[in-house]
Amino acid sequence: MVTINCDMGEAFGIYRFGDDAACMPFVTHANIACGFHASDPVTMRRTVRDAVQAGIRIGSHPGLPDREGFGRRPMQMTREEVYSLVLYQTGALQAFVRAQGGELSHIKPHGSLFGMAQNELHVAEGIADAAEALELPMIAYSDCCMSEVFTRRGIPFSCEFYADLDYGDDGRQIISREHAAVPSAVVCDKVLRAVKEGVTRSVNGKDVAVVAESICVHSDTPDALEVAKAVYETLKREGVLEAV
Repeated sequence: MVTINCDMGEAFGIYRFGDDAACMPFVTHANIACGFHASDPVTMRRTVRDAVQAGIRIGSHPGLPDREGFGRRPMQMTREEVYSLVLYQTGALQAFVRAQGGELSHIKPHGSLFGMAQNELHVAEGIADAAEALELPMIAYSDCCMSEVFTRRGIPFSCEFYADLDYGDDGRQIISREHAAVPSAVVCDKVLRAVKEGVTRSVNGKDVAVVAESICVHSDTPDALEVAKAVYETLKREGVLEAV
C-alpha cells in the first residue's frame, strides 16, 4: 500500500505559503517544518492543530538553517552537527504535537538536507542517530546512502517518490529553488507508473528505476491542492492507498 506525504507549515510570520489545511484531507502524512528553513512557533502550533483535527500522521520536517535559500542550498556539516540539527528541530515539533494530544509519527528531512543524505554517508548517519534517539521511522529514498544506513542500523523507513519534481538520469530527484506547475493528469500518470512499474521518465527521456512507497506532493507547487486531490483520488481508485 502507498501513502501520500506533504511538506507543510512552511509559512513564516505574516508570510503565507500554500493552503495546508485544504490539502490535509488528501494526504496521509504531514511533514511539518520546524523553524530552520521555514516556519515559526505559531505556524508550527497551528499546523499541528490542523493536522491533529484532520486525523493524519504528523512528522517533523527538519531543514538546514537557511531561510533565505529555503533550505534548498547545500551546506557542509559534520555528523554531530546533523544529529543535533535534526534532534533539536524534531524535539521542538514533538512538544507541539504532544500539547495537542498527538504523537509524532516520523521524520522526513527537507530539501538539501535530504539530498545531502542521499549522497553523503556521514549526513545519513547523523540523521539516523537522531531517528534512533527519538525511536522514530523515516521517510527516505531508495538505493542511496540513506537506505544503506537505515537498513544496516535497523531504522524503519519508507521510500518516497516525488509527484511534482523532475528526475535526472541517475534516478534522483532534481532539487530546485522553485517548483513549476504540473498538470494533474500528467502527475497521476507519472505516479501510477512509478507505483506499478517502478520506473519514471528522466528529463532526458530515459526510464529510470524508482521506489514509490510514499508519494510526496509539495505545498509550494502551483495548484498543489488540485495535484494532491488528483493523486489521492487516483491511488484510492486503484485500491493502493493506505488508510490513515
